[in-house]
Amino acid sequence: MDRRTFLLRSSILTTGYTIMNLAPAWAKPAPDGKPIPLYEIFKDPQSIHRPFVRWWWNGDKVEKDEIARELRLMKEAGIGGVEINPIKFPARTDDLGKPSIPWLSPEWVDLLDFTLKEAASLDITCDLIVGSGWPFGAEYLEGDERSQTVVIATHKLEGPDEYEVSLFDFFKEADPAVTSPFPGRLMEIMAVKLAPDPLHIIGEVKDFTDQIKGQTLRVHIPKGKWVLFGLVKVKGSMEVINGAPGANGPVLNHYNEGAVKKYLNHMSDTIQQQIGPLAGRIRSFFTDSMELEGANWCSDMEEEFKKRRGYELRPYLPFTMFKTGAMGNIYDFDYGTGLDRDLKDTIERVRYDFDRTKTELVAERFIKTFNDWCHENKVLSRVQAYGRGYHPLEGSLTIDLPECETWIKYGIGKEFSEADYHYGRAYSMINKYVSSAAHLKGKKHISCEELTNTDMVFNATLEILKSAGDQSAISGVTHPVFHGFNYSPPQAPFPGWIRYGCFINERNNWWPWFRRFTDYKARLSALLQQGTMFADIAVLPPVNDMWSVDGAQNEPFPSLMYPAWLPMVWEAIHQNGSACDYVSDQVILDAAIRNGRLVYGPRSYHTLMLVNVERMEPGTAEKLFQFVSAGGRVICVETIPNRSLGLADYPRRDAAVNDWVARMKAMPDRFIFVRKPDGNFLQWYRDIQQKYQLAPYVHIDKPTSFVSQVRYQAGDTEWLFIANSDLTDEHSITILPSKELGAGRQAWIWDAATGERYYVGDGAKPMTIDLATGDSRLVVFDKEKKGPAWDPLPGTAVTTFPVNGPWQVELHHLDGSVRTATMPTLTDLKDDPALAAFSGTVLYRVTVNADNGEFWKYINLGKVAGISGLSVNGKDAGIQWFGRRVYRIDNLLQSGQNILEIKVVTTMGNYMKTLKDNGIAQKWTNEKRQDQPIQSMGLLGPVKLY
Repeated sequence: MDRRTFLLRSSILTTGYTIMNLAPAWAKPAPDGKPIPLYEIFKDPQSIHRPFVRWWWNGDKVEKDEIARELRLMKEAGIGGVEINPIKFPARTDDLGKPSIPWLSPEWVDLLDFTLKEAASLDITCDLIVGSGWPFGAEYLEGDERSQTVVIATHKLEGPDEYEVSLFDFFKEADPAVTSPFPGRLMEIMAVKLAPDPLHIIGEVKDFTDQIKGQTLRVHIPKGKWVLFGLVKVKGSMEVINGAPGANGPVLNHYNEGAVKKYLNHMSDTIQQQIGPLAGRIRSFFTDSMELEGANWCSDMEEEFKKRRGYELRPYLPFTMFKTGAMGNIYDFDYGTGLDRDLKDTIERVRYDFDRTKTELVAERFIKTFNDWCHENKVLSRVQAYGRGYHPLEGSLTIDLPECETWIKYGIGKEFSEADYHYGRAYSMINKYVSSAAHLKGKKHISCEELTNTDMVFNATLEILKSAGDQSAISGVTHPVFHGFNYSPPQAPFPGWIRYGCFINERNNWWPWFRRFTDYKARLSALLQQGTMFADIAVLPPVNDMWSVDGAQNEPFPSLMYPAWLPMVWEAIHQNGSACDYVSDQVILDAAIRNGRLVYGPRSYHTLMLVNVERMEPGTAEKLFQFVSAGGRVICVETIPNRSLGLADYPRRDAAVNDWVARMKAMPDRFIFVRKPDGNFLQWYRDIQQKYQLAPYVHIDKPTSFVSQVRYQAGDTEWLFIANSDLTDEHSITILPSKELGAGRQAWIWDAATGERYYVGDGAKPMTIDLATGDSRLVVFDKEKKGPAWDPLPGTAVTTFPVNGPWQVELHHLDGSVRTATMPTLTDLKDDPALAAFSGTVLYRVTVNADNGEFWKYINLGKVAGISGLSVNGKDAGIQWFGRRVYRIDNLLQSGQNILEIKVVTTMGNYMKTLKDNGIAQKWTNEKRQDQPIQSMGLLGPVKLY
């Protein structure tokens, strides 16, 4: 085994979780004492750095021969690892009569053993999801082991009146509209209370709980407006969403430590008693996002609340709640009674205390238990530690492989909306929390469920996949787990078994070129995992204020963002040449103050931005005072902290917060208040940079919301990853690295698409970065001085020659049919009724005349909707799958007539929409939210020679 292979294989996590504490590959001493060059790691990535895929075992209808075939197929496509993910068989799909193998049955465990052996023989890493579907559960869970939810039902009344209500009415009204209700759920009344509307003090509330007779309650309603509250507990509130046979049934109660241990040990014991230890055979146990849809209770919740918060929860509980629907999201804020201003403040404090208590219990009883179980089995933990019950940042602090998620959605590449943060962004709002938590703990491996796609199935181009992946990297991700690869036998009727995903499958038109994308992602991941993302600005989101006002949200897609403009702050910082991490109150409390900086673990910040923060602990305010007094800077955006958190002893604690704030206000050059902008956050932060001398590490002359960057450091080498998310327009920027970044170093372009590197020049000098649509650059600063010069193909020239028609066109349909046509001018196939439903490969042929020895050097194909290839006089000029479609052709042209053949590989969605008898095609392209628009296809041009 050569030195490089020996060294890099030592990072494949085969000896237990403590391997995560080792140095990156470039810094490890090899047997000959020489470190592996960083460029070598980048140029030829090992399999552990390659993209992984979520491998859906659809219905657990799996067989050994097909498992082996698919592993080899993925290996050839450049996939380095699989997450084995049993899941419910997709509806409206022909299962070929194949049986489901129940989860954890001896037959299933044998198939798992076979899979691990096959994967190991191919140098493919395996992760294993805990349970199946999400959140995990099982048929064998009983009683308090099942998830529990406490909700309210209200009846708005006007007296005087004698009102009779049945418990059935309360149960029917309160029954939460979860995505996957458990048929065996049980309901019980915890309390019935009558409150005036509006309510001024808790003492006005009348308790009728002890007056319930059988299944009904008769209540006298005094004169005026009143609200009758039913506080209802739902036991076994939901079942596993899309659970495979043997792993469906009621969801686990994540607040019940005994139930968590029982569930986890049942899984590991069942597997390992049959096939031996999993240590060294799987990298991690995986837990999907906490989509508990409002589950908030356990048998000792009230006892734990009183122990931790110092008062009884029950008198306040109904008034902390709103009417919730699917995913536990609030859809009626006025469902209960109106509250007096002072009582509203009290209820918000109790609401915070309740969410804090739930989060503490999940951290202690689920996260810690899960981590301990993984480590006892010498396996890493990989968790999407967010959703109600987790703190969005602190939930990931202790996870070995923290994970977030990036989605494929319509709108990517169109605009970066400030009116709706969802639009144009592939990364979810949780990514910045998760990557920041990893940075705070010094972790370099930041995982992402990437390319999650339920909106653009069959229509996601490789260019869209790249753009989404680049956005992931900007948000702090260093390794993708693609969503995903469906277990689907080749005998399955077209298009195969599809549970979710981007149709990463050999039946996809772009499959022969998919390896180009995975190579690009592998090189990028290999490099990013060797470095540390730089950030010297901290941002404190108002999580505590959100919990107080609206309650915890269902990240990564909360029903509301608090505030709606929060993501624009970190985006503007990066777009203007700086970088930041999110922090939390607890991180600030645990941080040290050194040389005017806020220091937590390996991170050091000179500036802290409080975004819409009004509430904090007195200890946090005191720490901020120490930071400002030592020379640090705090910028309060839109609000200044003015009160404490929680109910206990709040008057004294409010006064303490305001006292510390008053002391900071006496230092106005370092404790600063700014308003948020009405729009254009990019310019807003640029103005803050200039006014308060927040020097960026790279100055960008013409920043735009579409172009962003991150900076990494690894020993003496540093680099910028710069990405253009615009899929419509190109952007050219000139950057000037700061002295600390560029001085004494040389600048290089490392091309992640090819693995080549090119010399630019003195790292301290300005350089122009020309970014085509969906393009990106790795600008590396090191001591190397020799290499080929960076000489990118020009996109145009002063004089160009248009290539006009007529075009001879061959359309090779994926169904095997071929047709020909003549196009006088280039036309978007979607605009031709006869061609709008095409899917496959289009060949465009045209003849150009190079008389009198006048040869052109380049050809620009203009706009291409799909993958493009070019041949000149039968000689291949290459494939382009993203960005500018420019080819060098001077070595391929000849005097006189030249035949140009342009190949375009299209997407499949337009064709799938026409397959009215194909249930799978219709589900993903024509129904409900998947009713997809017709997509552009083919060569749109204009084609130019120059």
